[in-house]
Amino acid sequence: MVWGPQNSVQNKYSECILEMKDQNSGLLLNVFLRCYDDGFAFRYYMPDQNGPEEIIIESEESRFTLCGEYESWWIWADYNTYEKTYIHSGLDSTHHVAAPFTLRKENGTHICIHEAALVDYSSMTLLQAEENDHRFKVNLVPAADGMKVRTQTPFESPWRVFFLSDNAADLANSMLLYNLNEPCKIENTDWIKPVNYIGIWWEMHLGISDWAMTDRHGANTENMKRYIDFAAAHGIDAVLAEGWNKGWENWGEKDAFSFTEAYPDFKLKELAEYANEKGVYIIGHHETGGDIESYERQIDSAFALYQSLGIHHVKTGYAGPSPKGEHKHGQYMVNHYNLVMEKAAEYEISLDVHEPVMFSGLCRTYPNLMCGEGVRGMEWNAWSEGNMPSHTCIMPFTRGMAGPIDYTPGIFDIDLSYHKDERAKWNSLDQGNTAVHATLANQVALMVVLYSPMQMAADLPENYEGHKAFSFIENLPTTWDESIYLDAEIGEYIIVARRSGATWYVAAITNEKKRWISIQTDFLEEGKTYNCRMLMDKPLSHYEDNPEEYMILDMDAEKGDNVELKLAPGGGALLILEEK
Repeated sequence: MVWGPQNSVQNKYSECILEMKDQNSGLLLNVFLRCYDDGFAFRYYMPDQNGPEEIIIESEESRFTLCGEYESWWIWADYNTYEKTYIHSGLDSTHHVAAPFTLRKENGTHICIHEAALVDYSSMTLLQAEENDHRFKVNLVPAADGMKVRTQTPFESPWRVFFLSDNAADLANSMLLYNLNEPCKIENTDWIKPVNYIGIWWEMHLGISDWAMTDRHGANTENMKRYIDFAAAHGIDAVLAEGWNKGWENWGEKDAFSFTEAYPDFKLKELAEYANEKGVYIIGHHETGGDIESYERQIDSAFALYQSLGIHHVKTGYAGPSPKGEHKHGQYMVNHYNLVMEKAAEYEISLDVHEPVMFSGLCRTYPNLMCGEGVRGMEWNAWSEGNMPSHTCIMPFTRGMAGPIDYTPGIFDIDLSYHKDERAKWNSLDQGNTAVHATLANQVALMVVLYSPMQMAADLPENYEGHKAFSFIENLPTTWDESIYLDAEIGEYIIVARRSGATWYVAAITNEKKRWISIQTDFLEEGKTYNCRMLMDKPLSHYEDNPEEYMILDMDAEKGDNVELKLAPGGGALLILEEK
């Protein structure tokens, strides 16, 4: 792996190919089936043949029936967004669901249904049969004209993937999706750097500053240098700047954004040189507002500008309607996202994609596709009723099965009281009583629980400065040699251990319930003693009433020890175990 939760992955499977021929037209169609220890998958392949070159797919009739009784975790299929809270229900209400779709059978078997290698095709939703609530059909997101896919022979569909495990922890441990994608196509990957980062972002969501060029403009040279200085002093790899480029005041208009012209108070070249001197990467930003045609016209010059300045990371955004009546998850946008991924690789740019099509493991083939949103993220806590603690206890088993998540955790000002007098409401969902529904220890633990090779500590530098808990975020790895989900129940709690070199990071989170957890240190090396530094909730911590109380303890640990911790409601813990 160029980066990932593991440094190496075994790709071992059995495969068979069914070769079929239509008796009327003579057209050939193959079905590939693969069986792994942790699941199975199938895809369609139509070879080149003496027939029509253009293929229009009106419908994909793949169906499957679940035997037995199930509970499930899912979101309603929406052809334009995945930013929803998860529903936990039986199958009777799962009429139309988005992938990944996660289920637990009555005997404890866990199943997740998704797709891999989504290329030149429409993304998959799952439609329940009217006559049988255990039967589902693949429903492709339609194009503006109602058709599902337009392609040419030869073509292959994405894989239809079924993850299988005996428990939730093993489900999250699966690397099946990576194995169903092609090997890396980028010859030299030395420029692809996993990073932890901070940035000019949360302050806009809080209403403290603006994306647009006003007297409250956030992305200005002075403010950016402040973030860079903080990053350099605290082991943070990179800094993001949203709102640096011209066009935010014209949101929603055609050709609103320039991706090469900075606002006059943001000296891009000067800042690139300043960051380089400090040993800090800059993360560029391209918000399209959904104007895909304009972005594609400018993409070469935009990426070339960043490349010339030594900028190798870009966050993209699509917070607006797609053109021509196309859905964000249809073939038109799938092809656009993949075009941007390939163009970025040409210019040695790594991507963090917001408002994406759901990831499908393409980050194995193009590891510059590092992470994405595709989930109801932290920003919702700034201006709505927010996300409850159970939300992040569900994510690794649903959205997380598709790939790395840019959730942007790490908020220390839980009740959002700092700068409260300066805040302006910019969203109708903000009723002025917003808060982050988690303890501070939970927010630190999420930096390890929610995997991403571009991991953002999202709070303001002034909320981190001088804070002892921030020492657990400084120099935090974002790619791992080994990851093990030790124990988990979907929507209830998660315990995960990740190793970087000889150091282990063990993180735990819980939902709205307090609970005792037990961590067995069988993953440690035999015969060695480790210093175990722990950040955890205090006895009276609570995500609503007392969220910012925490404690730090040190102890020795060896292989086979049993570490018991109490997690507060909405709480968490992070343990760092280093060889002595």
